[in-house]
Amino acid sequence: MWIFRITSAVIFLTSIVLSVPLGFDVGGRTCGLAFSLSLATFYFWYSVLRLATPDKSRFRYALVRAIGLTQWIILPSLLIWSLNRFSVDADNSSGWVERTFSGKRAQDTSLREWIFGPDGLVEALTIGTWDKLLRWSTPVFQLVEGFCSLLVIQAAGQITRWLVNRGGRSDSWMIGLLVMSASIISSSVYFLWRVMQFPQIGNVDATLIGITITCAVFLGAWGIGSGKGNPVESSLLFAYIVLCIYQIFTDYQPSHPLDPMPPPPQAADFPPFPPIIMASYTTLIHVLSTLPSTIHGGFNFIMAALSTITPSVIISLAYRFFVLYASTRIIPAVRESGARALSQEASLEDSDGAGQILGLLSWFSPSILITVYTSLLMQHFASTSGDGGGGEWWTSQGGDAGGNLWRWINVAGTMALYALELYLGKEDDGTLTGHWKAD
Repeated sequence: MWIFRITSAVIFLTSIVLSVPLGFDVGGRTCGLAFSLSLATFYFWYSVLRLATPDKSRFRYALVRAIGLTQWIILPSLLIWSLNRFSVDADNSSGWVERTFSGKRAQDTSLREWIFGPDGLVEALTIGTWDKLLRWSTPVFQLVEGFCSLLVIQAAGQITRWLVNRGGRSDSWMIGLLVMSASIISSSVYFLWRVMQFPQIGNVDATLIGITITCAVFLGAWGIGSGKGNPVESSLLFAYIVLCIYQIFTDYQPSHPLDPMPPPPQAADFPPFPPIIMASYTTLIHVLSTLPSTIHGGFNFIMAALSTITPSVIISLAYRFFVLYASTRIIPAVRESGARALSQEASLEDSDGAGQILGLLSWFSPSILITVYTSLLMQHFASTSGDGGGGEWWTSQGGDAGGNLWRWINVAGTMALYALELYLGKEDDGTLTGHWKAD
């Protein structure tokens, strides 16, 4: 049933979001990489098995169901295995190349231990290749996010244009969409004002922000004035540019330390609530204090896992997967299917090649999710190390001090592509909504 599918998806997302940063925080950089690699490999082969399982094969179907039910045991087992084998110790501070090919391997007693043992050749090649892959894929993910965001923005503009021009309640739609666009711009201006208050903003940063915002405003005005865009497109483009700037200069956390908490007020002579409420509250606290220590330990474990996750990574992950999923619906709609494709998922049975490729990628969505999430975590750790903000442990374990170059390239590329669309596009080009009926 659909309720079980939704529950399983929520549990899967929660477990991945909590466990991967926990591996980095507790075990170190190598442990986090090993855990994410093992997860991605497991779900890759699980997806291959599901894809290769015919509908009439009962044995393969039972095997797929059994693996699907035991994945909740496999996931913590992989985490424990990674923490047990790859945790940071005193002799594991150098890079994987140095550990493998330096004289430190002279302590190995056999060729088998040198190849398959701890810090051996196989371990170094697998984790080292995974590390390189994640580093090189960061620019790709960033540019794909900008392209998919532009697809979503243009699709939203065409849909809102169709709602206004179809007749009926067009005036109501127009007023409502104008109010929504104004709200989006107002919210974006507020977050832009917050960015400008950060103490780390220098003259070069302020110049780049000014040029970027000026170009975004110019593109929005050009689209509205030429009739090739509309206020919804312009407001969404402006909001995405502000989001990129916000991701570059902040971690969605307060820039200044919080003020110390004032001392608690002295207890009053009379309770602040009626006696029945205070009695119920006291009873609830007493019941919670008598719970088994296992429940308290589990609650403390969840809180510790949540403390390792930064809101910036979660917001970036949610937004990136939203635009990627929306693009899988928009691309077939733009090609030939019109509105029907917006309500159907891409599959391998589609007639066009783009739909088949998107359908194939949807089968491997768990592995893609883990890869994108790990890449975002590495980008976050590298950025904090480059800024000197408490991320020294990342560079001390072989990580690079990252920067925001590719985010700026994504901002410039997105605006350049939108300017090209405005220059080459036609006025009121209903590519997506041309298949729709307007009664």
